[in-house]
Amino acid sequence: MKRIVLWAVLLAAPVVAQTPAGGEITKLVTLRNVEPRAIQNMVGMFGVRTNSNEQMKTMVISGTPEKIAAAEAAIKQLDVAPKSIELTVYFVVGGDQAGMMGGAVPQDLRDVITQLKGAFTFKEYRMLDALSLRTRAGSSAETSGILNAASPPRMSQFSIRNTTVSEDGTTIRIDRMHAGLRIPLPGVSTQKSQEYINSGIDQDVDVKEGQKVVVGRSSLEGPQQALFLILTAHVIQ
Repeated sequence: MKRIVLWAVLLAAPVVAQTPAGGEITKLVTLRNVEPRAIQNMVGMFGVRTNSNEQMKTMVISGTPEKIAAAEAAIKQLDVAPKSIELTVYFVVGGDQAGMMGGAVPQDLRDVITQLKGAFTFKEYRMLDALSLRTRAGSSAETSGILNAASPPRMSQFSIRNTTVSEDGTTIRIDRMHAGLRIPLPGVSTQKSQEYINSGIDQDVDVKEGQKVVVGRSSLEGPQQALFLILTAHVIQ
């Protein structure tokens, strides 16, 4: 009887060893927008092995059909073109002196100026400059302007380190925004260099799509004048 049982076990052993444990497949995926290295670790979290080629923007993934399908679905969500964002900062000066530098404030900023007049006692508000940036989410950008014809001139500056857009597209996050003026110090210069004083703000900002926000106030040539920075943001795509 024992021989019969042992013989049955020996017959069954090869059958168990030959049972397939699930075959693996390999697929080549071509990326259009993101760099393979940027998403390789995240794709690997779906249980597949990955190998990427940055020059050809391709990724080879290996694993079971189920894991491959999950990884491909993730790649489809990750490989999207970054949104383009247009940012505009308005440099507005408030003060009581007649003949302040600048021009008339545009009509589309009048509602913001009304709010400023309710919070501050300045009698006059003038538009000093406006700078715009168009950049992709995840990228840095900077620009500057010249405010007068003096030598050296006063300059306006606007820069960002990074921007991100919320999933619903209604909020733009701006990291390390700088906006302000670069004013030459009179009588402090050499043939090779000119010393400047910077007036403005540096901060992270959350702005609603299309909203006009006063993101900062800085003194300008003493307490008699103030520089207000008004920011708008639009998602282009």
